[in-house]
Amino acid sequence: MSIRYERTGSAPVPDHARQHWVRMRDGVRLATDVYLPEGADTGSGTGSGTDCGTGPGTDSGTAELPAVLVRLPYDKNSRYVYFDRIASLFTARGYALVVQDVRGKFRSGGQTLPFLREPLDGYDAIDWITHQSWSNGVVGMFGDSYYGFTQWAAVAAQHPALRAVVPRVTTVDFNGTTQSDPDDPSPVGRPVWLEGIEYYAHYWVDNTVYDFTPDRSVRPVIEQYERAFSAMGARSAWFDLLAPRYTNLLPALGRHPFDARPVPVLHCVGWFDNISVPHMRDYLELASRPGWDAVQYLWAGAIDHENYHLGLAPAAPADDHAHDEAALDRMLPGYAGPALDFFDVFLKGIRPVSALPKVAWELGHAGWRTAEVWPPAGSTERTFWLTEPARARGPLPGGALSDEPDEGDGDGDGDGDGDGQSVQWVYDPESLVPSQVANSFSFLQSYPDEAQLADRDDVLVFSTPALSDPLDLVGPIDLVLRVTGTGETFDVFAKVLDVSPDGQAHMIARGQVSVRTLRAPAEIPVALGHTGYRLRPGHRLALTVAGSDYPMFLPSSGSTENPWTTLAPKPSTQTLYADAVTRLTVTVLAATDANTDGNDTGTGTHAV
Repeated sequence: MSIRYERTGSAPVPDHARQHWVRMRDGVRLATDVYLPEGADTGSGTGSGTDCGTGPGTDSGTAELPAVLVRLPYDKNSRYVYFDRIASLFTARGYALVVQDVRGKFRSGGQTLPFLREPLDGYDAIDWITHQSWSNGVVGMFGDSYYGFTQWAAVAAQHPALRAVVPRVTTVDFNGTTQSDPDDPSPVGRPVWLEGIEYYAHYWVDNTVYDFTPDRSVRPVIEQYERAFSAMGARSAWFDLLAPRYTNLLPALGRHPFDARPVPVLHCVGWFDNISVPHMRDYLELASRPGWDAVQYLWAGAIDHENYHLGLAPAAPADDHAHDEAALDRMLPGYAGPALDFFDVFLKGIRPVSALPKVAWELGHAGWRTAEVWPPAGSTERTFWLTEPARARGPLPGGALSDEPDEGDGDGDGDGDGDGQSVQWVYDPESLVPSQVANSFSFLQSYPDEAQLADRDDVLVFSTPALSDPLDLVGPIDLVLRVTGTGETFDVFAKVLDVSPDGQAHMIARGQVSVRTLRAPAEIPVALGHTGYRLRPGHRLALTVAGSDYPMFLPSSGSTENPWTTLAPKPSTQTLYADAVTRLTVTVLAATDANTDGNDTGTGTHAV
């Protein structure tokens, strides 16, 4: 089968930007757009790193401005990142906005490899800014995903002009999100996030972007991508580095960003972002580190990676900012507003630090609130035990999530092993549990009903009774399972769902682990991240457990064979024991806090 693909190159530089070719220390030049407030001087300055600029300019005067730098691999001029529109929001607040194609992408020169040069290139880009006639020598950074990582890389490089960063829906260690180190002796790791590694086959081949759909029927899985590269006549060096193996990225940076000089950070997290788990881990680590703790701020909203919002999910055509211009105009003030407020404090100093809440967070379906810490003061843990396992193979409501574990061992033999309170599911490589969205980065765009997932025999489901009062989830969600398997390895995919009175089921949080059977611990932890979400009266809290989620995740080989290269993944049977070990623990807001909106900040610039 021939693989079809589309290749996308650079969009035109907008009329209101001035493009410069900024020289890095090794002589490579990076394409860089500068947007200035009306009337500001757009001259190139006198620094040694400057080069020729293109585009209109006004030399009516010189304004010394703080600058916000964005370094991204997605074409600085593309509709996808919409910086031609965002620029007006920054310049209207008195900032210079500088947007740069990273090395090897679109107009910029150099080799197309992610991550490795970002510390040095980030340092050099900041240094170039400080030598411009319009610069006052103060720089912040802003951006999502990979251009959140470029901020961490610049933090590691420690340019003294970098005064604040706003990393959005990102993490310091992207490679650590995709798979576990096979040499790690831990018996519990992570399945391979195939969607995450496939990203490099689309975006990191050369200066352009390749859009293609692999033939999912081909085995081994690695061959799907070999056929795509053959059709394109080009390949991704970084994909080759990661698949079928794990590569530790962080040592290549020279200094871990968290070991660098502390700078103020506004972490912008999406409760439905597919990278929210490592992003919250980054925030919590820095919030606990002396020196860093005082300058960590959290903005957490009911959004996904592509800035779709729970309140508009699934996105109607008129609300889909990826395609509708008016929808994009409505979305952008909330997207940029928290960053601009943050920069007014730490770059301009025109607002006091006390004007910023340490935590601004959205309780899904119930509005915005502020807190001094996360989780908010007064929150408590509530544990649900998985009971009635005989009903767990669906359909909804399935087995029960109960406030108490089943008493006794359940099998009548008096040995306390609980063998009678168990349920099995089969992992069949020829009938994988399908991923519910084609693109988890834009999960809320389609916001799928997952009720049919619970109808499958290879998916377990447990639910609470219908709620009589609201249940507000406001922090970490953790699952502990006692599971055994007949294969040498097996995967567990868990989702927490909101089941509405009409039977529709929508995901709140998810987590997954890969287990080496012979060394599996008695308690297998599954972290499902953090959330802010209100389950409304009449709704149920539900949990599903499955053995695959394809093509979002690479299917288990069921053996010690590499799942990328195995030709014959092995089926297996897993047994889940519904005993005092197996439990779901959520963090909830106290009832007195849940029923008051006294600290709701409203939507304003914090709603996306």
